Amino acid sequence: MAASAFGQCNLLPRTASVNTQQSQRQLYSLSFHRQTVNSSPPALSFTQSIGFGSAIERHCVDRNGSDLIKTDAVRQLNGSVISAKGHRFAIVVARFNDLITKKLLEGALETFKNYSVREEDIDVVWVPGCFEIGVTAQLLGKSQKYQAILCIGAVIRGDTSHYDAVVNAATSGVLSAGLNSGTPCIFGVLTCDTLEQAFNRVGGKSGNKGSETALTAIEMASLFEHHLKPSE
Repeated sequence: MAASAFGQCNLLPRTASVNTQQSQRQLYSLSFHRQTVNSSPPALSFTQSIGFGSAIERHCVDRNGSDLIKTDAVRQLNGSVISAKGHRFAIVVARFNDLITKKLLEGALETFKNYSVREEDIDVVWVPGCFEIGVTAQLLGKSQKYQAILCIGAVIRGDTSHYDAVVNAATSGVLSAGLNSGTPCIFGVLTCDTLEQAFNRVGGKSGNKGSETALTAIEMASLFEHHLKPSE
């Protein structure tokens, strides 16, 4: 028996049979009773059984036999993708590689239609290339006219390092736009090694990434509108 300022700890030997080929081993029950001064909280009982080849059993109960592991439910906040009716969206589209970006735009518009977004609640803004997406999205977000901004573009690797520079600028630009405006700015810029990879992502075997971008925008718009909207 061992005692301390935190309570009393008893080790009690138990005998259990492990299997037919092994001799009996000593197991221990550890009983811990917490004591405090000037108060009488529920006593805690902690049981641990350890044996060769067996799992560790842990159980914690109060003096009434109730399970103390149970806790109150954690509040979880989620955006809805059931309907986006009444929400307004802006879509910033890079004209460069428009053979790809037009198909991404078509996928996004079709998804908005399927989720009850009216055409008059969607504004499409064309910019020269992916490098210009960030600053445009930031201004649109700061206008507070939209629940989310879609950022659509396509960058295909070439023979120079220009690809890396544009990809980095587009990525950081969209991120900064969302952070600075407080409006969700959704990254929908394809970064592909070949034109074939790009076509696979605009309706080919990999689906349409423009549609996925629209779904993300709908969910984030709902999350901000119903759970994260700043108090006035």
